[in-house]
Amino acid sequence: MSSEVPAEGLQLRSTVEAEGRVVLALVRAPVPRPKDDEVLVRIGASPINPSDVGVLFAGADVGQARAGGTAELPSVSAPLAPERLRALAGRIGQAMPVGNEGAGVVVAAGPAPQAQALLGRVVGVIGGEMYSQYRCVKVAQCEPFPPGVSATEGASWFVNPLTALGMVETMGREGHRALVHTAAASNLGQMLVRLCRADGVPLVNVVRRPEQVSVLSGLGATHVVDSSQPGFRQALTEAIAQTGATLAFDAVGGGTLAGEILGAMEAAAARGQPGYRRYGTTVHKQVYLYGSLDPGPVVLDRSWGMAWGIGGWLVWPALEKLGPETASRLRARAAAEVTTTFASHYSREVSLSEMLRPEAIAAYARAATGSKYLVRPNPG
Repeated sequence: MSSEVPAEGLQLRSTVEAEGRVVLALVRAPVPRPKDDEVLVRIGASPINPSDVGVLFAGADVGQARAGGTAELPSVSAPLAPERLRALAGRIGQAMPVGNEGAGVVVAAGPAPQAQALLGRVVGVIGGEMYSQYRCVKVAQCEPFPPGVSATEGASWFVNPLTALGMVETMGREGHRALVHTAAASNLGQMLVRLCRADGVPLVNVVRRPEQVSVLSGLGATHVVDSSQPGFRQALTEAIAQTGATLAFDAVGGGTLAGEILGAMEAAAARGQPGYRRYGTTVHKQVYLYGSLDPGPVVLDRSWGMAWGIGGWLVWPALEKLGPETASRLRARAAAEVTTTFASHYSREVSLSEMLRPEAIAAYARAATGSKYLVRPNPG
């Protein structure tokens, strides 16, 4: 191991305590030595994704977050409602490292040729525990970037890009020809706009504020509808009719939006099938919920006949279903286009300790469009 690598590094951990609170704390953790097919990555940057927020706080009331610890090793705690604590029984007492993805420089490598080949390279990394200064992983958990790509540019190389690519791949595998995507002004939504333009896939973008329409239109999106406007349902139906979209990916989850999309798909499909049909059209309509921006119940008014489906979709199970060859191809494309098609933008950069400030938590825990944070475990 290089003499420049310390024996210990900082790592952020989340613990659900039996007393009914979540505690986030910086701790010192040993820096492991890479084995045969492993590499040690000095993590330069890691994003805070909604999925990370879920593990960090486990549904705690972040509005009541209280700082603690020391200046060198700060902590923060937030209370859990009793029903949440019961649901987290399996996590009680476990100090869980957090952070789904990140990027950094390989500073040490095991003796295997594939590990040695990555020494000194900037790579994207998956496998959790990315809110750490150093991460030891298998070579298979790394994806090298093209020369000149920085850790900051590559930090969000996996979760959002592979989600966007997985959506388009799922569309093709299931026999659909166009997509509907909600919360479409997000980093992921903007990636999907660029991807669908490049691949010639018709896309209907659903946003929640008027100013988000211009953001996506500026990226070249053809169909953008605003769910906050009075004529939303009619505009959505028209966009679906023009694109032929019969598949949707909904990041909102709760409320009526999934049902409204199915209803608009049915109305668009009925235009080509004249006459009364007691059980609706025969066109299959599918909505996948892949997010929970609204944690409330999913409300379905059943106005779209019988040829429909609604279910959950996550990138990791989707990639397993697509198979290793497809997953490898999609990973390689994400890495190759990480500064173009899959470029990310952030509202603020923070260190590991700054992540634990209540004012920062109040911002990034909302998981709102335009408030994505980037963590720098090794500032400078």
